[in-house]
Amino acid sequence: MFYEPSKGHGLPHDPFKAIVAPRPIGWISSLAKDGSLNLAPYSFFNALGTHPHMVMFSSEGRKDSATFIGETGEFVANLVSRNLAEKMNATSVDAPRGKSEFDFAGLGQAPSRLVAPPRVAEALAALECKVTDIYEPRGLDGRVSGNIVVFGEVVGVYIDEVVLTDGMFDIVKAGTVSRLGYRDYAAITETFEMIRPRWKD
Repeated sequence: MFYEPSKGHGLPHDPFKAIVAPRPIGWISSLAKDGSLNLAPYSFFNALGTHPHMVMFSSEGRKDSATFIGETGEFVANLVSRNLAEKMNATSVDAPRGKSEFDFAGLGQAPSRLVAPPRVAEALAALECKVTDIYEPRGLDGRVSGNIVVFGEVVGVYIDEVVLTDGMFDIVKAGTVSRLGYRDYAAITETFEMIRPRWKD
C-alpha cells in the first residue's frame, strides 16, 4: 500500500509510530521557576551527537515539561528500565500543575550534580542537561506544527555501577525500554555486534 499522510491511511490506526520504532524514551524531569516539579515520558527523544554531547525531545503541544524548561533552561533525561516501565507509564498522567508525578508514581528523587531538577532515584542512568535551543518546526504549509522541540547539551552523566560490564554500559542488564507503535513497548534482552567495514579498492 501507499498513502499520503495528509489524506489519511485507511487503516484502523495510524502506522507512522510503528514504522519509526523502536524509539528511546526520554523520561524528562524539570523544575519551574516557582519550584513546581514535573516528570513525564517522551518517546520523540534521541541523541544528536557527541561534539558536544546533545539530546533532544519533542512535545506535541506546550506541556509542563517544555514550559518549565523554557523558564529555567535545565532538565534531566532519566533512563527507563524494564522494572520501571509501569512507573514511567504512571508519570504520563495528565496531572494538574504543581502536583508531582514523582509522588503519583511512587518514585524517589535524587539530587542532580550540575542542574536543579532532580533525577529519578531508581533510574540506572540519567543525563543532566542545559538547554541550547527550543524550536517550533513548521510544516510544508509554513504553519507552526504545534510540536515543541527542546535541545539540550549533556553536562553531567549519572550511571549506576550495577549496569557496567567490563567498563561498558550494559544495555541488557539495564533492560532499557523503548516505545513502539500503538500501545506497545519493548525491553532490550539481547544485542549483537557488527564491525564497520573498511573500503577496499
